[in-house]
Amino acid sequence: MKKSLFLYLFIIAVVMNVFTYKYFSSKDGVEIQTLSANNKKLNDSITSVTNQLYDANAFSLENNDRAQNYLAQNDIKAFNEKVKQALLAYNDSPEGNKYTDQPKMGEQKYIINKVKLLNHRWIIANYSNGEIWGEVLLKYFVNEDQTISFETMDSYLYPKELN
Repeated sequence: MKKSLFLYLFIIAVVMNVFTYKYFSSKDGVEIQTLSANNKKLNDSITSVTNQLYDANAFSLENNDRAQNYLAQNDIKAFNEKVKQALLAYNDSPEGNKYTDQPKMGEQKYIINKVKLLNHRWIIANYSNGEIWGEVLLKYFVNEDQTISFETMDSYLYPKELN
């Protein structure tokens, strides 16, 4: 009786080990499939975001080889920063930045917040007075003395939102 009890316990232990092995081996396979599917989705998302970023930067001085050749600048990032700082320097005026093409309204002056150089000639910027927002398209020129001059091409002021 003792031998048969040990035999039955041994058979039950073997059967439990077989089922446990099958369970964990199939669980690993499912997890690997899930992880590979998630990895594929993430790679597709990264590719999509990269393509969107490339499309968004299609109109930028950094990605425009012809504009860079026209400027004959070695360091485009330094040039980009120089032009931005030259434009943002006009924000210090008591009347606001004159290149927003908007007069000062009351106590609040219009200042330029963000600037993007589109190519060797154009800039797009947004501006606000803290309540009303707008966008402006500017031409810029590099003078012979290496100063930067600007010309407003068009400006748009968004209507004030009523809440």
